Amino acid sequence: MKKIGLLSDTHSWIYPGVFNFFKGCDELWHAGDIGNLQTFDELAAFKPIKAVFGNIDGHEVRKVCPEIQIFTCEGFKVLIKHIGGYPGRYDRSVIESLSIEKPDLFISGHSHILKIMHDKKRMLMHMNPGSAGRYGLHTKMTCIRFSLDGREIKDLEILEKDKKLL
Repeated sequence: MKKIGLLSDTHSWIYPGVFNFFKGCDELWHAGDIGNLQTFDELAAFKPIKAVFGNIDGHEVRKVCPEIQIFTCEGFKVLIKHIGGYPGRYDRSVIESLSIEKPDLFISGHSHILKIMHDKKRMLMHMNPGSAGRYGLHTKMTCIRFSLDGREIKDLEILEKDKKLL
């Protein structure tokens, strides 16, 4: 079993409560728009991290984070890409990768809206953790943690804070 902390769209800022929320996690996954290398380094010093760059990330972040991450974790094939859409409305930039790679779990960011949906057509779970940053049109700062155990996603929990209070 592996415990995962999932976040996206930090935009160069990390809510301090994220570290307590992710304390029991084995690793972090970041779905892009990290913001700067300092933010990436702060997260990487806390837990092992897999991350992709997003559309606002500059050359420093792009040097250490690829556009797409594809890997296996606890028997799940995982694909992470910042701009990806969601079931029924995937961004055209990710459709080919989804068709070729056939992931069990597809993670994207960009929308700043937390969504967790099953895609029956592609037989995958889609997760967008929303925005863990304070910049953007969203009203809530969100991130999630969950466990991968065999072929199960379980113990899913959401951290949600009103952005006005951050």
